[in-house]
Amino acid sequence: MGHPVRWVTVDRVIFGRPLRSVAFDVAVSGFVALFAVIEVAQPGGWTATLVGFAMALALLFRRTHPSAVAAVVAVLALAQVLAHWGPLGYDVAVLIALYSVVKYADRLRDGIAAGIVAAVGVVLAALQVPRSAAWWASVLWFGMVTAAVWLVGLNVRTRRLYVLSLEERAATLEREREAESRAAVAEERTRIARELHDVVAHSMAVMIVQADGVRYTLDRDPATAREAAKVVADTGRQALEEMRRLVGVLREPSRPEPAGPPAAVAAPDGGLSAEPAHRRPALVELPDLLDRFRAAGLAVDCATTGEPAPLPPGLELTVYRVVQESLTNALKHAGVGASVELNLDWSPSAVVVRAVDDGRGRPMVRPAPSGGHGLVGMRERVGVYDGSLTAGPTLGGGWRVEARLPLPSAPGTEEEAA
Repeated sequence: MGHPVRWVTVDRVIFGRPLRSVAFDVAVSGFVALFAVIEVAQPGGWTATLVGFAMALALLFRRTHPSAVAAVVAVLALAQVLAHWGPLGYDVAVLIALYSVVKYADRLRDGIAAGIVAAVGVVLAALQVPRSAAWWASVLWFGMVTAAVWLVGLNVRTRRLYVLSLEERAATLEREREAESRAAVAEERTRIARELHDVVAHSMAVMIVQADGVRYTLDRDPATAREAAKVVADTGRQALEEMRRLVGVLREPSRPEPAGPPAAVAAPDGGLSAEPAHRRPALVELPDLLDRFRAAGLAVDCATTGEPAPLPPGLELTVYRVVQESLTNALKHAGVGASVELNLDWSPSAVVVRAVDDGRGRPMVRPAPSGGHGLVGMRERVGVYDGSLTAGPTLGGGWRVEARLPLPSAPGTEEEAA
């Protein structure tokens, strides 16, 4: 099977700057230098051409040092005025430097100062124009062009800063989302570890009781003692497995949330979660849970396929929580009156919990308070037992959640393997 082709965009840089920007600035500088060569036949000769070359060279740094470039170009333009060469073609460098300082300078006051200097230069340049027209007409023309360049630079600067602020805000929101996701995963891991700790403690209590029974019945009723010893061994295996998972939950670093639809925040609300925080529910209570959701306005149709198998307490709790979280999400997001098809598919190797809603309910008047973390919590719980979770929208506008949890091997199989 071939691997998908990924298109990767590589931004080439030169001198620490994007290649396109450098190429554009070189073209602008060459354009000014071309005007300087043309001005060899004008008053000033090669000296004026050298001034034009100096302006062109300065423009190469107009993005990184806009204020310094504007100052250098202004000094060279002043030297041109003092030499009485009159306005020349390469003076377009003055407008380019003005635009650059307004757009790229860190502070707008540098652009304002450059605009004032340019206004003075407009008057001085107009005074050196041949008297074919009134001097004020030249001032008006040069002033309009300079003002237009300054305003264009200001508009581009405003748009540039706006885009930068949007990018910074998006980056901040992304960092906050990642931080909230990590916090949610850490909180859910703590909750899972606490519940697994209760499971292990319960198993240890059972082992102690059965071991005491073995001691008291060993001589009087060997058959009962053997059965009790088998219960101790089986319970010990389960407790050891749960302890291994508990240590894995506490040690494993938080996994990042895969890209996809936003994780719906789901947790049993006060009216739907009747058990206290320290109590561990079981699958025999699943009908009561479904009745509470039906009373809350959710049309739940539950079906079971295959032969249900006895589960370790921790895995049983995970199946119960996945059903609970899935129905809570359906109630909160599909709304009251939505229909949910819940299916528990049992096979010798796994149990699959599948919840599909039609998304056609009406919004809840008072949304259920959030206490869990929806898909994040379900994914963490399923991951503890090496299962898989898929969730996403359906073609009909609803939502589908499917969790597959592998079943442990039978005790007899484990003993033979041992």
